[in-house]
Amino acid sequence: MNESNVERMIKLAGDVFDVKNDPDQLDVNEEVIARLRRIHPFTISEHKDENGPLVWILMIPTTQGVMYRFLNKEITEKQLLELTPLDVPYDAIYLCSAMVLPEFRGHGLAKNLALEAIENIRNTNPIRDLFVWPFTEEGDALADTLAAATSLPLLKRLK
Repeated sequence: MNESNVERMIKLAGDVFDVKNDPDQLDVNEEVIARLRRIHPFTISEHKDENGPLVWILMIPTTQGVMYRFLNKEITEKQLLELTPLDVPYDAIYLCSAMVLPEFRGHGLAKNLALEAIENIRNTNPIRDLFVWPFTEEGDALADTLAAATSLPLLKRLK
């Protein structure tokens, strides 16, 4: 029996990020999704077809104070989410993750979905920076593309 797209996306997330073996990373569960949705409706975006998800994008609007603590390795990714205040103007967006099923890569789906999310977050927040903790060359390249397309500076946390 073939795996569903949801199962494939979950496996892809596990293979790339290995959150089960890294307690500092954000492990997306129902509680995390609820908090993300309270921060902004466009923290989680999905592109799907009749077979389910093809692309998942996760980004976290936050404050520059939280951003710099994360970039300086003073806090973990989990703490970044926990320390992001609710109901305040956000001035930074953490480009947390972008996952695309292999056969749909290279078609601009992740880029377009992420740009739509950034635009929607910027509609109600004075975003001044994007930041990323790159795990793959593709993710790093996508972050660079998003920064160029939005004319926002991109800051990177080193491994």
